[in-house]
Amino acid sequence: MIKFNAENERIKRRYLTFVHEAQGYSIPSVDGVAKAIARFETFTGYRDFKTYQDQQAVDFKRHLMMQKNSRTGEPLSLSTVHSTLKALRNFFRWLAAQSGYKSKFTYNDAEYFNLPDKEARVARARRESPGPTIEQMKAVLAAMPAGTVIERRDRAVVATAVLTGARDGALASLKMKHIDIHRGSLFQDAREVKTKNSKTFTSWFFPVPGEFRSVVECWVRELREELLWGDDDPLFPATETSRVGNNQFGVIGLKRTCWSGAQPIRDIFRRAFAGAGLPYFNPHLLRKTLALFGEGLCHSAEEMKAWSQNLGHDDVGTTFSSYGLVPSERQREIIAGLAVQPASNPKAQELFNQLVRAVQSSGLLPTKILE
Repeated sequence: MIKFNAENERIKRRYLTFVHEAQGYSIPSVDGVAKAIARFETFTGYRDFKTYQDQQAVDFKRHLMMQKNSRTGEPLSLSTVHSTLKALRNFFRWLAAQSGYKSKFTYNDAEYFNLPDKEARVARARRESPGPTIEQMKAVLAAMPAGTVIERRDRAVVATAVLTGARDGALASLKMKHIDIHRGSLFQDAREVKTKNSKTFTSWFFPVPGEFRSVVECWVRELREELLWGDDDPLFPATETSRVGNNQFGVIGLKRTCWSGAQPIRDIFRRAFAGAGLPYFNPHLLRKTLALFGEGLCHSAEEMKAWSQNLGHDDVGTTFSSYGLVPSERQREIIAGLAVQPASNPKAQELFNQLVRAVQSSGLLPTKILE
């Protein structure tokens, strides 16, 4: 049985290079595109892309809607179907302009990979996935043991995530020189830290209540004063394992290297929430926690902008539209509370206008809203 098509492989390599080098896709995003194209090839029996016809796209959509997730056994989510079809649509649009293909089908033929509007809206719908509360994070930290150097490292990982909102990939790649406990800052230098979109920025410790800052300060002092580690050593070193008898491996201490990926960070969070008897929240959801916490603290557009920059966002609209969604229960409380508020509040109106102007500057709102 044919498992690949040599001509297809050549043109796929060109396209994947194009989306990575010209369009700036990350390696994981390129892998997602490659997976989508592979799904389509498998469905067609690895037929040459030059034989593409509209009906292939129509039949593939029906096929995809009937597929099941290999891990859960449930039907593929509409978001997965939508992202797969979008990747294929973009691929065949590109193909339609390439020599040897543009005489076979047109740019518009790729539109047959679109989902019907109803399903597309469902696929794009934003689901509420709130982060943990600050009180929950305090309980998690309090429940984490601190008897060994590994346990103290793990506590410092959680505390740093709360203090800075750093993503798990960044946390895994931080070095000692990136944190300044005296100034209360974390320098996320994209030359060495795995930041999103390779962006360099400084995060100042968020004013969250609890012992998060003291845990981080104690950890940094332990590394510098007791272990004598320097600026180029990892802030959160990987775990050192070795054979410890009976041909078994066990933990013996810390490596002087960073983790190679973010999975150990997620594992630390999973154990920490389980130890506190709480449902698991992945590290990224802490950014939602901090965005909502900032909404309650910030009283001017300037403060909101500073809070947004602290999360690594250029536009305040990104922070409060992507991360700052009000949970449904809090939304109910706010709406109910408005019924007993004065009809007009000049200070609140001015704050609202400041926020609107800040969001408008990012191009997310029309100017007529203030008229």
